[in-house]
Amino acid sequence: MVVAKQNNALQIFALDDAAARLGLDIGLPLANARAICPQLRVYDADEAADAHALNAIAEWCDRFTPLVALDPPHGLFLDITGCVHLFGGETAMMRLMCDVLTAQGFAVSAAIAGTAVCARTLTRHVHGRIVGESEEADAVGPLPVSALGADAAVVAGLRRAGLKTIGDVASRARHEITARFGASFTALLEQALGQGDAPISPQKPLPDYIVEKRFAEPVATEAVISATLSGLAVMLVAAMAQQGKGARRLEARFFRTDGAVRTIMVDTGQPVTRPEVIDRLFRERFGALSDPLDPGFGFDLIRLNASRTEIVVQEQRDLDANVHDNDEVAALIDRIAARIGGKRVVVHLPQDTHIPERAVKAAPAQHHLTAAAHAAWTPRVEGEPPLRPLRLFERPEQIKVIAQVPDGPPARFVWRRATHAVIRAEGPERVAMEWWRAEGATLTRDYFRVEDEAGLRFWLYRDGLYDREIVQEEGRAVQPNWYMHGLFA
Repeated sequence: MVVAKQNNALQIFALDDAAARLGLDIGLPLANARAICPQLRVYDADEAADAHALNAIAEWCDRFTPLVALDPPHGLFLDITGCVHLFGGETAMMRLMCDVLTAQGFAVSAAIAGTAVCARTLTRHVHGRIVGESEEADAVGPLPVSALGADAAVVAGLRRAGLKTIGDVASRARHEITARFGASFTALLEQALGQGDAPISPQKPLPDYIVEKRFAEPVATEAVISATLSGLAVMLVAAMAQQGKGARRLEARFFRTDGAVRTIMVDTGQPVTRPEVIDRLFRERFGALSDPLDPGFGFDLIRLNASRTEIVVQEQRDLDANVHDNDEVAALIDRIAARIGGKRVVVHLPQDTHIPERAVKAAPAQHHLTAAAHAAWTPRVEGEPPLRPLRLFERPEQIKVIAQVPDGPPARFVWRRATHAVIRAEGPERVAMEWWRAEGATLTRDYFRVEDEAGLRFWLYRDGLYDREIVQEEGRAVQPNWYMHGLFA
């Protein structure tokens, strides 16, 4: 038996069949339960572990239908419309699901009905019930009102009114029930009776295309797994080609016989329409996995999804060399991203701002390659030195400066414990901060391009303006802060 603290008291949170046969029920205080059965074995509830286990079961149930929704704290909704014929009918499907979960150590109660609420209501008192079309009211009518899962106050109010079963409540006029217990309870009642329905919210969005391979005997060898994935890639490309689409995101899911599910995902910069490209990307991804794909006792189902697709735009490829070059670059980026991660392969895009460290934005190359190719950068003046350094520090580094005049260029500075004597200087270039975006006071920067005696060129700035942003304290001038921001080639 599992207990949790509710309303400043330990109450039964979950119990097994043996405890239920003793007359115990969920919500009963632990003191009362011990009075009934002093030999109880009690465990503290771990809601985080329960949620993790429920999510793992939901992942495993994806082998039956991709439309799996959580029904906390310990329930699942499965929309099996159009799926039951793959498992030999509703009875065989439910038996297979329950037998496997029971073998894994879970206590299972399942039901199939036309509405999710009706099925959930049945599972609270009946196991293995399959309700035919328009038979929901007859199926749930004899059950107690507590099976609806309504608030305890509503259940207590119904019992005080003499309505002990769902059939008793259904016999009353709907406006009477709504006036006494609210519209939400009326909607719950109608869904349980099959007179209304509400869609479930699947844990994951439905992929655009799905192909899969089931095995009578689990497979564990790398050769069979690779051959299966290659065959699924051919099937997936054929299905997408019928509607003129290509895959931008692919997911390979491997279902182990012990219930574990492993998902491998790859993204592409352009819609993929060739199975050999899919095969190559997954080989790159498998080779870079820090946690290798462990088949355990084998996989009994391998599935390949195209979770995001795009319409393939036909382009002239015979005479336009740029199109071929772009395709090769995009393919190279996809392979590198599959190996080291898409966020680590970036392109730089210009930003509409005069702040140096914000003038360039790093974006994933797979999704912004075209934008980077057509980006408009500020052209360099012919014959003039560059205005911005080749290397810009992510964070400016503070330096010590000796200046001949307070608002002039530095004559000498110390950076990283090395002293540099300035022999040439250009500036200042004044850059005011974006006061409408910054929080608190911001200081204006005076940038200088300087060169030391060794020929090294630096880009540094003074933070703040004299007599306006840098003021005197107690009659003494406050020394400004200087920062190194970049290095020229």
